[in-house]
Amino acid sequence: MKAVPEVLFVCVHNAGRSQMAAALLSHHAGGRVLVRSAGSAPADSINPAVLQVMAEAGLDLSQEFPKPLTDEGVRAADVVITMGCGDVCPVYPGKRYEDWKLDDPHGQGVDSVRSIRDEIDRRVRRLIDQLTADG
Repeated sequence: MKAVPEVLFVCVHNAGRSQMAAALLSHHAGGRVLVRSAGSAPADSINPAVLQVMAEAGLDLSQEFPKPLTDEGVRAADVVITMGCGDVCPVYPGKRYEDWKLDDPHGQGVDSVRSIRDEIDRRVRRLIDQLTADG
């Protein structure tokens, strides 16, 4: 891996799980990890419930937008974490791949999305510990 590892979070619409994961990892890592997110079929905008629960956590995603998954993005990443889009993500040797099984926030209420956010936060904190020498 590079001196600053790069993580790519991928979900279908890049409007919920991957956006939350990217924001949380970026926030907690404090520059020790380069973070990106993408979707295999990007939505037009971020899920409003996701915007709300992330704002509750002190993270403003209002300027973010869903981005398409690209081959270049996968090639640049050291770690690729998929969330419900599995087989559409290209696989390259030498990269670490994980599939985080998480509920999709699409169509769910704020309480459910809060639970998803909290589970993502737990996983992101563990990932930081794994990726950074000083934990």
